[in-house]
Amino acid sequence: MIKVGDTLPAATLLEYSEVEGKGCSIGPNAVDVTKASAGKTIALFALPGAFTPTCSAQHVPGYVKKFSELQAAGVDEIWCVSVNDAFVMGAWARDQKTDGKVRMLADGDALFSKATGLTQDLTGKGMGLRSRRYSMLVKDGKIASLNIEGPGKFEVSDADTLLAQAKA
Repeated sequence: MIKVGDTLPAATLLEYSEVEGKGCSIGPNAVDVTKASAGKTIALFALPGAFTPTCSAQHVPGYVKKFSELQAAGVDEIWCVSVNDAFVMGAWARDQKTDGKVRMLADGDALFSKATGLTQDLTGKGMGLRSRRYSMLVKDGKIASLNIEGPGKFEVSDADTLLAQAKA
């Protein structure tokens, strides 16, 4: 399992864009984790699934709400990673009004999640292999803090926890 001090795994996530800009075409665009995190401070949080109750009611909205405060604390970008396809993450981004605040990144094949060692098997609940709920502060591709939730919990991966760590 990934830990503080480790480098983010080399992986490619997908981001759905509805408009062209910043070198991105319309549709799913590849995001090379290593390149995209280089030289930046990233507030990264991961969760089991788009449109799920806790994720939609608390997790994503918290980061959208704390966007300005996280930026003021030195965070360059906020990433939400979930084992969903890019189209679902794009629809969820519209629903959650994350544009310009939180990058909604799809880990459709769970390759990033598997590489972190932070997966959970929700087979039998209709979801298959998913990411665990966690957050991390990443500085220049290295993990500076890591907050992993216990099963069914939402206590340490919230925006307030990561904001306090970014300010420290």
